[in-house]
Amino acid sequence: MRRGNLVLASDSPALHTDQYELGNLQGALRSGVASRLAVFELFARRLPEGRRYGVFAGLGRLLDRLENFRFTAEQLRWLNETQVADAGTRGRLEGQRFTGDVWAYQEGDLYFPNSPLLTVVAPFAEAVLLETICLSICNWDSGIASSASRMVTAARGLPITEMGTRRTHEEAAIDAARAAYIAGFSATSNMEAGYRYGIPVTGTAAHCFTMAHRDELTAFRAQVASQGPETTLLVDTYDLQQGIRNAVAAAGPELGGVRIDSGDLLSELPKARQLLDSLGARQARIVLTGGLDEYAMDELSLGAAGGFGSGERLIAHPSPGFVYKLVAIADSDDPEEPLRRVSKRSASKLSLGGRKWAYRRFDASRFITAEDLLVSDSAPESPPAGLPLQERVVGEGRILLRRSVEEARAFHQQAKCRLRPEQLSIQAGPPAILARPSEESP
Repeated sequence: MRRGNLVLASDSPALHTDQYELGNLQGALRSGVASRLAVFELFARRLPEGRRYGVFAGLGRLLDRLENFRFTAEQLRWLNETQVADAGTRGRLEGQRFTGDVWAYQEGDLYFPNSPLLTVVAPFAEAVLLETICLSICNWDSGIASSASRMVTAARGLPITEMGTRRTHEEAAIDAARAAYIAGFSATSNMEAGYRYGIPVTGTAAHCFTMAHRDELTAFRAQVASQGPETTLLVDTYDLQQGIRNAVAAAGPELGGVRIDSGDLLSELPKARQLLDSLGARQARIVLTGGLDEYAMDELSLGAAGGFGSGERLIAHPSPGFVYKLVAIADSDDPEEPLRRVSKRSASKLSLGGRKWAYRRFDASRFITAEDLLVSDSAPESPPAGLPLQERVVGEGRILLRRSVEEARAFHQQAKCRLRPEQLSIQAGPPAILARPSEESP
């Protein structure tokens, strides 16, 4: 939608895609491939260097977008004006909605190299258009969740607040808060994320609040008067030790906590704890923020820390590197036509052809031992041993299964318990397992 020089976002995500997807469709309409049943899979060929597992996130958001994935009249007019798509392609897009099936791992689950996290089964013309939206959502959300999960491990049970809103795009910040919460963060500073998804929100006051007053003690007294003594006071605006003294003077021994956002946290932490205790604020917790990653949290959580905040290092996560690849397609429009397996063979970008069905095996202690992939056009009549990982979440274009953020969060916690302690280590190492073709695959 356009108003003057301002272009407003549409409710439809159809143009959140790369132009070559329409090129794919335009060529497929010319060749006759467009209506043939196709299977695409979303997976990672490898994990980011040194990572032992990944966390799948973004499925709920993707389902929301899929419901509205259609080209509006305004978008079609733009395609005509810019000649991005020819008349035949625009005619195909007009009124087209997704009519296929989507199978997926449960949001919050773990993944490993080659895990088929998302399987899209639909006419080629429909499935090919979903590549960009699937990758942009799943890469961002899963990248955040994977990094957040490592931080949760490093924090050893201490709460972590997501604080990355000012380090990324305003909408990406909301999605990051959602993904981090699924992975185990306790709260977010982003109020829109709290409003949309019911995530707990937290925050007290910034350095500017302190500097706006004539002195630190006056600022702290005003904050305590408005938020109560259980508030958390930011004590490193001027001198840290004096800031702690002023915090206790303002709130008394009932002080909820102090936040330290700068300096050598490893050396300042024990001194801060000692000073708080000596002033009678033994219950006050110390929240540490300021460019923390999982390695810093791992060290600091062994001391007197009471919680963490993470923003910049969470937002600057490594991408999972998901790809969305055609793995099977029919050679005619006949619905009974068997699917031909296809695969990419270029160096360093190999892919396994055929639709994969994933099953996870566990040992007697319920730790993950393997992830088997059975290659078959349809669900196996005699599946291999193990837990089936994929669920049909969309059937004939309709959403069949949608879980809440809280359900995804709880599921991740359960899934993470299936890794051995050494597989949860934040230190660099090989993937815990690799998803491999089953010996039972034809």
